[in-house]
Amino acid sequence: MFSYRHAFHAGSHADILKHLTLIHLVQYLQEKPGALTMVDTHAGAGIYSLQDGFSTISKEADGGIFRLTQYVETCRRANTPIPESILEYLKFINAENVDGQLTTYPGSPFILARLLRPQDRLKLFELHPKEIDILRHNIGELKQSKQIDIYAEDSFSRLKGLLPPPSRRGLVLIDPSYEDKQDYRYLEGAMEEALQRFATGCYAIWYPVISRRESIALPDRLKKIAATHKRSWLHTELRVENAPGERRLQSSGMFIINPPWTLEKHLAQALPTLTKALGINGGGQFLLKSFEAKN
Repeated sequence: MFSYRHAFHAGSHADILKHLTLIHLVQYLQEKPGALTMVDTHAGAGIYSLQDGFSTISKEADGGIFRLTQYVETCRRANTPIPESILEYLKFINAENVDGQLTTYPGSPFILARLLRPQDRLKLFELHPKEIDILRHNIGELKQSKQIDIYAEDSFSRLKGLLPPPSRRGLVLIDPSYEDKQDYRYLEGAMEEALQRFATGCYAIWYPVISRRESIALPDRLKKIAATHKRSWLHTELRVENAPGERRLQSSGMFIINPPWTLEKHLAQALPTLTKALGINGGGQFLLKSFEAKN
């Protein structure tokens, strides 16, 4: 359970899909002035070095954020338009770096923290005994730290106690490592409980696309959960490679329950560019589907 460290995957293609989607969700929900409560169920350390440590071992950022920034720079020189959503995402990455040097990658906690308005709250969960201390230190350096609560607890069992938030407006990001196959079952149980308590909340679920039975079944199981509660959903996947075997993660997905109506258009513009920028040996592909529940 504690072998997983998100730093190995910081700045990967999976992070790009997750964070680009997350930024749009928050910005849409913040179009209304009411307080927004945001929850990150598996926060990690919050921010990561791309110059040393775990990220330099995996080098996943080479095929992710470094590859994307190089592609965008090439497009700029050729006066080729880039979707606004990708440029918006890159603003948050560049905000953590100076002099145009990409040395640091912000995880979901830092991206969400930077998005906080004075009336908003952020709640972060992390169980890893080393990561939680790093997370507390990193968050403590932020001016928004007083708006952020950190829990060294199991988010799957604790989540229902936070719902519904006082303002009845909330966003929950669920992105476990899935190294433990039980995470799939815990996730489904947590979603059932969450929708019973807070049916109108926005839930963003990240998952790896791998040849494991639980992973293959997850989108359909989430669709059934959404249908039971008569909720709309959006499902997207980004594949960057289609090579035999799974030496490294080649594809990941996001499943959004109660997505904003703008999200599908936002992703439809960004995903073709991401497949061109990140695809390896012609392996770039994407999936984008949605369903609008009729109440």
